Amino acid sequence: MTLFRCQDNCAERGYLYAGLEFGAECYCGHKIMAANVSDAECNMECKGEKSSFCGGPNRLSIYRLELAQESTRRYGSAIFRGCFRRPENLSLALLASRPMRNMSVDRCVDLCTGKEYPLAALAGTFCHCGFPTTLFSLHEREGEHLCAQRCNGEEFESCGTSDYFIVYQTQVQDNRCMDRRFLTARAKQLVALASFPGAGNTWARHLIELATGFYTGSYYFDGSLYNKGFKGERDHWRSGRTICIKTHESGQKEIEAFDAAILLVRNPFKALMAEFNRKYGGHIGFASHAHWKGKEWPEFVKNYAPWWVTHTLDWLKFGKKVLVVHFEDLKQDLFVQLKRMVSLLGITVHEDRLLCVEGQKDGNFKRSGLRKLEYDPYTPEMKKMINGYIKTVDMALKLRNLTGVPKDYYPR
Repeated sequence: MTLFRCQDNCAERGYLYAGLEFGAECYCGHKIMAANVSDAECNMECKGEKSSFCGGPNRLSIYRLELAQESTRRYGSAIFRGCFRRPENLSLALLASRPMRNMSVDRCVDLCTGKEYPLAALAGTFCHCGFPTTLFSLHEREGEHLCAQRCNGEEFESCGTSDYFIVYQTQVQDNRCMDRRFLTARAKQLVALASFPGAGNTWARHLIELATGFYTGSYYFDGSLYNKGFKGERDHWRSGRTICIKTHESGQKEIEAFDAAILLVRNPFKALMAEFNRKYGGHIGFASHAHWKGKEWPEFVKNYAPWWVTHTLDWLKFGKKVLVVHFEDLKQDLFVQLKRMVSLLGITVHEDRLLCVEGQKDGNFKRSGLRKLEYDPYTPEMKKMINGYIKTVDMALKLRNLTGVPKDYYPR
């Protein structure tokens, strides 16, 4: 047990606090329901980090966590979506409402779950249920202090106000975007969903299938993906029955076989680690410690890092009608970026369907962060080489009047 390991574990699971006790125990939670005691009572060294203290006997060292943008805060089975201003047309934006004498998060979430709605919105003493729509898109988040009114049924929770709603996503699946099928008429153009391995191609396919209602295809055949629901995986990539085709190819002949392309680009430091995990641990598994510390990792970086840069440059050079989408932008602003991708595919999609996708965005291939490396696997020599490749790609994008690489590529 270390301070980092406990805090990282709780943050990945979306909790607000991490607490360490008895030198080796880690607890996560949203509330602190105990009194402060002297720091001197948290005097047990962490089992895995002798220079730090991890609580004591019946004493917790508690840390408030800074959640990453993509982290999901949970209350039981519900996912916290944020504080939002009351929609102008409440009866149309949220479909069911009920006053509650003893309002709490659990009571409102349970009510909306029972009525089979994916959203629960707490408004003081009222509980509203519904779907994300253009009238209540959950895109304009407000400061949480505006929703800080305590629940009358649970003093440690916030229940929002009549003007500012606390919103949770229930376990009810939003089925408005779950239907998928093959194209009935042969596709007029072959569109590639091109990426370097580890850049999020499988996740992008999941989003595109939900957004369009059509299966995506692949230049390859992966039985595990087919078994997970990617039914276009078994079709020949030229069948014309799928909306776009996954490919990692980067040769001129292979690129020119497509009429258009969505080029998904990801920070190479992140993409290389993701592909290394996939190569040695499967789609949602992890490479072992022995692989990271052995000869496999340096050999992998030596062979794959140059491919990252040539893959992007080749698609920019030989691709026809290429739409560049940065993985980081897709995570940060899914609605806008997915709308761009769907537009290239020539499909008209209602915005309510895209809002449905936002609620189902993870799919079955989100790799858990609980086994995140506690050290940087990149040597100074590796960093220098990859930073040079990043500059090359950044310059190539800007020469085509495109946005350069996202800021989080630097510094490393």
